Amino acid sequence: MTKKNHQPAPIDDAVFLGRAVERLSVLIAEQSKTVFDTMGIVIPVRSCSLMTVLATLGTASAADLARELGHSHQLVMQKIPKLLRLGLVRYRNDDNDARRRLLVPTEEGMSQLAKFEQCTVLIRAAYAGLFAEVGDVRQFVDRAADALNEKPLDKRIHSPARLT
Repeated sequence: MTKKNHQPAPIDDAVFLGRAVERLSVLIAEQSKTVFDTMGIVIPVRSCSLMTVLATLGTASAADLARELGHSHQLVMQKIPKLLRLGLVRYRNDDNDARRRLLVPTEEGMSQLAKFEQCTVLIRAAYAGLFAEVGDVRQFVDRAADALNEKPLDKRIHSPARLT
């Protein structure tokens, strides 16, 4: 096939599934930010799960949070400076290991989490309405991720040029 005759896949093609899921993620984050602003929540939308896990644990290192969230240490570390600037978390030294710094939610962080918890009731109801329209997207995404973890994409390719 010559370059002249090659037609690239349209961006709504299944090969761009990651793009579609990311587009949905960005849309949810933008619309959640609007709700947060209305409710007086300053926790960054994409840091709510981190704050929730930290509050549950009480204190945690970035590595602890990464493990609990199933994220990379790097991603957790990228979120911490903003949480510190907003006064939602603070560092404290680990009494058992001088090299380790632990994160602790501040009083303001806990107050913000309480507002977020009130907001989750509203968001959950909004998602119930959305899922009634389009199906349970959360269950679908979880099933797709589980299936890809069980059998990665490279193992699903059945051509002679299969990745090795």
